[in-house]
Amino acid sequence: MSGSDVKAKFISDENASDDDRIVTAARPNTTATLANTTFAGGGARNIIVTTTGTGDNEKTTTITGTDVFGDTLTETITSTGSAEAVAGTKFFLTVSSVVCSAQYAANIKVGSGTLCAEAILGSERIRLKGFSVVSGGTAGIIQYFNGTPESGTALFKSRTIGTDNDTVDRTIPEQGILFDNGMSVQYTVGTIDMMTFFHA
Repeated sequence: MSGSDVKAKFISDENASDDDRIVTAARPNTTATLANTTFAGGGARNIIVTTTGTGDNEKTTTITGTDVFGDTLTETITSTGSAEAVAGTKFFLTVSSVVCSAQYAANIKVGSGTLCAEAILGSERIRLKGFSVVSGGTAGIIQYFNGTPESGTALFKSRTIGTDNDTVDRTIPEQGILFDNGMSVQYTVGTIDMMTFFHA
């Protein structure tokens, strides 16, 4: 009798947004000094650039790093004329450089947002056989991507309950759902406490 080939991937990232995780208060005219290159939860996060001065309309900050599969990823975030935080939409597992198009009027901060993503088994072909999600205190959507959130296709979505510590368990029939370009999931901090994905 052969054993099961099903494996489990565990994800738990409840770390709040950290607006100066990557660059603390600084006013670089080109390349910024990095305080950290990864995020506290170990997964990928969207990037937030916060300005404290006015008159920075159309100045840009270009983030370079890697995506959930470890491939090169770049995003340019454009600031406004007001002192405010502008959030990017891409998910960085690591950050290798932060480059400003011009010196800002006052200090800026670069850090993590509340949007999260993680790979289940890198870019390898897998079949999702089931999942268990322990809900956070807020209801939210989990998206399941064939590939990365930036370039892949969302095959389906599930919703968390919004009642803290309540669990939803789902078994997928037959051979499961095929992710032939690798599988990643996207979610928002506070909507989950823990997720386990069963795959083969």
